[in-house]
Order: sequence, then structure tokens, then C-alpha cells
Amino acid sequence: MFVAMLTILALTSFDKGYDFLRECRALGARTLLLTVESLKEAAWPREVIDQIYFMPDLYNRVNVINAVAFLARAEDISRIVPLDEFDVEMAATLREHLRIPGLGETTSRFFRDKLAMRMKAHESGILVPPYTRLWPYDEIREFFARHSPPWVLKPRMEASAVGIKKLHDEEQVWRTLDVLQDMQSHHLMEQFITGDVFHVDSIVVDGELVFAECHRYHKPPFEVYHGGGLFRTSTLERAGGEERELRALTQQIATSLGIDRGILHTEFIRGAEDGRFYFLETAARVGGAYIADMVEAATGLNLWREWARLEVATARNQPYHLPTPRSDYGAVILSLARQQWPDTTAYDDPEIVQRIDKEYHAGFVLKSDSHERINELLDSYGTRFMHDFAASMPAKESLR
Repeated sequence: MFVAMLTILALTSFDKGYDFLRECRALGARTLLLTVESLKEAAWPREVIDQIYFMPDLYNRVNVINAVAFLARAEDISRIVPLDEFDVEMAATLREHLRIPGLGETTSRFFRDKLAMRMKAHESGILVPPYTRLWPYDEIREFFARHSPPWVLKPRMEASAVGIKKLHDEEQVWRTLDVLQDMQSHHLMEQFITGDVFHVDSIVVDGELVFAECHRYHKPPFEVYHGGGLFRTSTLERAGGEERELRALTQQIATSLGIDRGILHTEFIRGAEDGRFYFLETAARVGGAYIADMVEAATGLNLWREWARLEVATARNQPYHLPTPRSDYGAVILSLARQQWPDTTAYDDPEIVQRIDKEYHAGFVLKSDSHERINELLDSYGTRFMHDFAASMPAKESLR
């Protein structure tokens, strides 16, 4: 049966998404990439990309709308897909402007704006850390009276732990707000909760989770980003109580925030004092820091490729069929390194399925059929990495 050619426009401000682009081509889609001039020399899989376009940045609303609208005079764009979290809003703006299906500006805000997603989740009965917007000031004072420090000040539109500040008293809060000046409203404040942080990486089809892998960070990302140390995450024990509860909570998040289809990376914290899961944030994207590689090692499913398959199937009004996943265990260990190209040959366990090849980084993706073996390796490698490689650098205030 003849299938009409469809055109996918991918946006990204960062060097990522190669497997998404390859899968679009494998499925017979015409694939366009809009990225930034600073990535002209990146190793894009140009053999599967029909056209690449470069702009100074993808954040100037008027310029990007005008450029893509000009492109649309010659290209019949079927879908617009942001490959990075920072491009979610622009993709939504372009869909609205060109009347292309997908997340619009209002719904996409729930997957970028930490205040919007908290308010929406809270309204739906989902547990979130106590929080406040930063206006009016009387509301902040009321928050002080009801919730003891420490508190964390979070940028509403950053990713991961970037720009988060831990504050210990009221005077420190007011001084920080004075420094922020007009940027105050672009932040929120919440009570700091101690506990383990978990993430669920899932696929949503017709509003339902059809795939969800649950993981635990071995040290909260906030502590790694701001205090140094190793990034480690691994698959939770399968069919356990934590996995069941996190899957159910992620479904609630997807339903509450209104995503019909796509990929989600969702984070929760389990309070050390009460043992309850609190929703932290979600994003309509594939998780970074080699999380997709870990998911593929454990299940055989490549989230980038599945995202492409889902987008193409939806655009063609065809059903999406999830491949049958495996149920092994995966992990990532990653460290900044003192050496430009660290020598990891002394690490030779068969569970290493990928050596992370990145300048001034050392790390592996691991796979095993044993939950205990994965955690044993992460503990052992953690000690060895700190001796062999570990370095640190000041935390960035923004990734943009």
C-alpha cells in the first residue's frame, strides 16, 4: 500500500537525538533539522537528514516563527518535534502558528514550567512539596510561617538541578530575591525535602502509559550538581512496591497534565521522614545523562527510536505497537574526570555494555539480569571512580 511522504521538523539547541533522526528516515519520513549555528560541526547523521538549517538561537520567538513559516512555503510539515527540553515551548509556538497537531502552548507549559506543573498536579490531588510563588510578598511571609527551612529556590524554566539554590533563613531569601530583581517571578520556592530521588521514563499513547521504566538515583541530582560526586542511577527491583506506586503516580501525572502521546521523564522524591512519594517535575522528552542508553540496555527499547515510531504512526493515522521489552536491569555511572580521555581498561566486568566516550568524563552503562549485581557494581565502581577519575567544577546558573 502506498504511504504518502510525511515531513518531520526536529528542533534542538543541543547535540542529541541522532537515533530519532535515523528512525524517521528508516520509516520513510522526510526529515528536517533546525538547530543552532554553534552546532554546525556536530556529528549529525547527515546521511539521514534531508535538510539542516541553522539559526543563532532557537529562543527568539519572532525570528524562529518567521524562519519556519518561510520554510513551510516549500515544505509540507506534518509534525514538529523538540529533541531538547529547552525547545519545548518553541515547538508548541510553531505548532500553534502553523496549526500542526501536538502539544500547544498551554499544555506544553505543564511540561516546562515547574510552577505550572506543581499547581496542576496539586489541583489533581497529587502530593507535591509545599511551595509558593514569589508574589505577593505577603504570600511568601505566610509560607515562612507555615513551613520551616531549609527551602529551595528553583528557576521555573530550567532543566535538572541547574540554578537551584538552597536557602536556610528568611533574610537569605530576601537577599536572594533582591539580587534576582525582575527575574523573581521566574522562580518558585518550596520546602526542601530530604530523601531518595526516583525517575520514571515512559511512553504515553492515547493518554495511557504503555511503557514505564522506574529508576532510583543513588545520590540526588541536586547534591551531585551542586556538591560534586558521581552520577549513578539504576533500575528499581521489578514488580516491587516502589515500582508499582511510581507507575501509578506517573499515569496520574500524564492524565492530570494532559499529554496524549509522547515520551516523559518524570521525577519524584520519597520523603525520608514520612516515606511518601512527592512529585518533583516532569518533561516531555527523553531523559539525558545516558538514561536512554540504560533503558535500552535493560529492555532492548530505544526511547529515541520509539518516539520517532510514535510520531510517524500518529501522523499517518496508524496504530503504534510497542515492541516486547526485556526485563533486565540497567545502570549508569558517570563522573567528571581529571584526565582528558580517561583510561578505563582496568574495568573489565562483562556487565559493562557501553563505555562513555566523552572528553573529561568517565562512565559506563551496565546491564545484568540481577538487581543485586547492578548495585554491587555501582558501589564498587563508585569507590574506584573517586580514586581514579573524579573531578568537580562549579555549578552553572543556566544551560542556555
